[in-house]
Amino acid sequence: MSEPNIGQNVIIEDNVKIGEGVTLGHNVIIYSGTKIGNNVIIQDNAIIGKQPTKAKSSILPDINRLPASEIGSEVTIGTSSIIYADCRIGDNVFVADLATVRERVKIGDYTIIGRGVSVENDSTVGIHCKLETNCYITAYSTLGDHVFVAPCAVTTNDNFMGRSNERFSKFKGVTVKRGGRIGANATVLPGNIIDEDGTVAAGSVVTKNVKKEEVVVGVPAKKIRDVSKSQLLKNQ
Repeated sequence: MSEPNIGQNVIIEDNVKIGEGVTLGHNVIIYSGTKIGNNVIIQDNAIIGKQPTKAKSSILPDINRLPASEIGSEVTIGTSSIIYADCRIGDNVFVADLATVRERVKIGDYTIIGRGVSVENDSTVGIHCKLETNCYITAYSTLGDHVFVAPCAVTTNDNFMGRSNERFSKFKGVTVKRGGRIGANATVLPGNIIDEDGTVAAGSVVTKNVKKEEVVVGVPAKKIRDVSKSQLLKNQ
């Protein structure tokens, strides 16, 4: 078994399992119990398996120690990215610089997580997805396979912006089904579903479900036409 190529000031805690052909940049931190597959590149200053914390003033419940993260094979994790505990990163995933993948998140094979992207806790992202620079995937969201999210698009999970404890029972992320697409700077409000091949135009605000194979645009977003047959995922 070959030793990993390790940069300077790297910290590897106990019980970490590292596969063949792994490269670790400078100042990488890998927390206890993390599993890393073969031919993985983890670039400078990345943190893998970080346990979540909360502010002293937070009214959220206490956080118990979570299981370790698992990183698949042929994965690249960019400079200064953070992968939290209890994440499952599939094979051939690319995580660009400065991205954050929070706890209890699953990322499917061949997905690209762009520069500065945030995927919040308890979310699932399918295979062959592309989440572009600085987009925001809110907690409790589900993205199917072949989903595209353009730069600076925002998803939300709280309709109330409330101050009482009642709001915690109202959180609901968004769902984007297979082949769904969200344009740059669009906002999807809590609990809405973008059905298969549904497409949200840039700058739109989605206040209700987007039906299968329809294009919506505007504030609030409304259907303007169907997705052209040449652009449907099944025809690629």
